[in-house]
Amino acid sequence: MGKKLRIGIIGTGGIAHAHMRSYLKMAETVEVVGGADIIPGKARAFFDEFGMPGAKAFERSADLLDMELDGVSICTYNSTHAECTLEALSAGLHVLCEKPMSVTLEEAVAMYRAAKSAGKILTIGFQPRYDPNMDLVREIVGSGTLGDIYYIQTGGGRRRGIPSGTFVQKKYAGVGALADIGCYSLDMVLSAIGYPKPLTVSAYASNRFGTNPKYFAGADKFDVDDFSVALIRLEGDIALDFRMSWAMHMDSMGDTMFFGTDAGLKITPAGVGTGWGGAWDGTIGPMFLYSDIKGQLCETSIPLRKPSDDRFFSKVQAFCNAIRTNGPAPIPTIQSVYNQAIVDGIYRSSQAGKEVEIALPEL
Repeated sequence: MGKKLRIGIIGTGGIAHAHMRSYLKMAETVEVVGGADIIPGKARAFFDEFGMPGAKAFERSADLLDMELDGVSICTYNSTHAECTLEALSAGLHVLCEKPMSVTLEEAVAMYRAAKSAGKILTIGFQPRYDPNMDLVREIVGSGTLGDIYYIQTGGGRRRGIPSGTFVQKKYAGVGALADIGCYSLDMVLSAIGYPKPLTVSAYASNRFGTNPKYFAGADKFDVDDFSVALIRLEGDIALDFRMSWAMHMDSMGDTMFFGTDAGLKITPAGVGTGWGGAWDGTIGPMFLYSDIKGQLCETSIPLRKPSDDRFFSKVQAFCNAIRTNGPAPIPTIQSVYNQAIVDGIYRSSQAGKEVEIALPEL
């Protein structure tokens, strides 16, 4: 089995608990030896909650990184993802960073370059990638059954689903629903078509629900988006229609659809009709293929695979396996950069009120 991987956790808030539970499932081969959180006593309380008196607790991530570690999970709020990742890579560690990759494209590029320079893994936390039905989507699209894909529609919406805390404050989150769940829906479709480069974005965003006390108790502190739509032009003459919402007077933002020259694929959102339904967070509903057979218009229902029991564990396990085998990042870092480039473009376009170009440097 070899020696155990030594892992640290930076940021010991809500999402760190999911990371810890996943690492504990691999206790025979992985040990979380320390953590850091800027709030005094929070890291210690986190380890005490899991009955881990031997784990070291710090208030400064630099102190944690002075330990003998193989890798870290970065579970801080969005606006510090880049800072913490760069610090960990500089210390020679592999990094699993929670989504979104960063707040800006410039930060994402710096993270990519730092990982490449250090020769270390940098993978971003898109756990829906590990669901077998997401694999099914990629297999169907990748098989060529659809022909040339020219238009894609994706997104997700919650009728009522505004989170709280750091999610809704720009100084912590950078952006709102766009980064919280929008990055998932972008990854779903872009990974299926090989992540072509994004070229331009024309977007609109608003926050009419989050800033209204009628719909959100923390309206006085809400200063991010709760709704956004965009048309993104991709390399290969593909148009991507994106829509995302944390709150709305509607049951769904629509299906995810791939339009091809030979066939079309429709993926309906799971949970439509519920307050939190319809967001692409890793579960999908019924799937249909539309095609012509002998001149007849045909609709084929595609049986779904059994959903993964724990996509989050699969994400963390893939990170640990990559460290142990000296393999590549489980989710290629360049793909996460392209994802962040679109998030950044949607934000910039919605602020400017016009179409913007996505200028990607050579990577």
